[in-house]
Amino acid sequence: MSASLNITSATADTGLLDLPWDLPLEVWPAESIAALPKGISRHLVRFAYLSGYVVAIKETSAELARREYDLLRTLQRMDVPCVEPVAYVTNRTDDEGNPLDAALVTRHLKFSLPYRALYSQRLRPDTATRLIDALAVLLVRLHIIGFFWGDVSLSNTLFRRDAGAFAAYLVDAETGDLHARLSDGQRENDLEIARVNIAGELLDLAAGGKLDEETDPVEVSNGIVAAYRTLWTELTGTETFESSERWRIAERVRRLNELGFDIEELAIKTDEDGTRVVIQPKVVDAGHHQRRLLRLTGLDVQENQARRLLNDLDSYAATFHPGEEDEEMVAHEWLASVFEPITRAIPRDLQGKLEPAEIFHQLLDHRWFLSESEQRDVPLAEALTSYIDTVLRHRRDEATVFNPATDAITLPIHVDWRDLV
Repeated sequence: MSASLNITSATADTGLLDLPWDLPLEVWPAESIAALPKGISRHLVRFAYLSGYVVAIKETSAELARREYDLLRTLQRMDVPCVEPVAYVTNRTDDEGNPLDAALVTRHLKFSLPYRALYSQRLRPDTATRLIDALAVLLVRLHIIGFFWGDVSLSNTLFRRDAGAFAAYLVDAETGDLHARLSDGQRENDLEIARVNIAGELLDLAAGGKLDEETDPVEVSNGIVAAYRTLWTELTGTETFESSERWRIAERVRRLNELGFDIEELAIKTDEDGTRVVIQPKVVDAGHHQRRLLRLTGLDVQENQARRLLNDLDSYAATFHPGEEDEEMVAHEWLASVFEPITRAIPRDLQGKLEPAEIFHQLLDHRWFLSESEQRDVPLAEALTSYIDTVLRHRRDEATVFNPATDAITLPIHVDWRDLV
């Protein structure tokens, strides 16, 4: 290893020193490489083992590695869904002193799914729409904080299951730039880049026979524009109404909360004679349900998963503790008597299949379908056994392996907690 090697790291992981930085990434030895599928990239990217976890290593220029590392750290501090930067490495040379490309090291996002893996088994046509919706939410979140992506695409995004939907994570920030505020032109530029890139990616899948024949790549790619505009208007648009309709202020806040966003402040103006009211919300980043669930239970999950778990928690409270004002006490009881017994019941060899919150969500769906099919109220313990044996055991591990089935169900579930307590 070259004495001039320079490693800048966000962690004090000495295992970084043990990686073969004196070799080009394409010839790293098999014992260092984690054989995981990866998306398309303009640079060479490989997965490697580091101190018991997996990292993605991308070879690039020293300036781009440093810049992307800094951008990812900034986005993380702003609570934007993105891969975690671990380090960037410069001044690499081989044994003969020849210079090698710099490298960016990011932590592999467990349970994440590249879009190509999601399409590898001719999934249902609505999967494309769900991915686009997730990417639209991510793009809105980035634009709200002033981040211009510059290369919006499915390839530069990873997806994690989120209670029947998907949550999108930014992977490649190389072309990005952070501003105090984006102009409409910058936002439209990102949208057009997204539309063109997504159409090309889906057409490529169609050419390879990996896209359902009912899926129109151009129509799907246009969908991100429509989804983005709808969400952007809801989050940032001005609303005018009669002063007698003040209830619409609370309704606007409720809709934003349902979308997963919190309100930092509301700008409320009345006209001179006080007959009309204009409101414009100042929206903080997404995660309304995530933050509430984390505060009550300590569970850190995706936004839709948090909404599903909170619905279950709220129903539990209404059933067993009506009128109880100590929300934290009820949440602790629900965690100990409902959620944790289910997660503990999952066999150790199956715990890498899905995240615990996603298992909980799918179990409730499974129980509902069993009850409908058998025309009886199936106890949760019985449903759990059935779910493990007939569903979970036959899935691929999403902790490290991609290419799962994605026939998620999003119907309402009615739970009787007397089966659990």
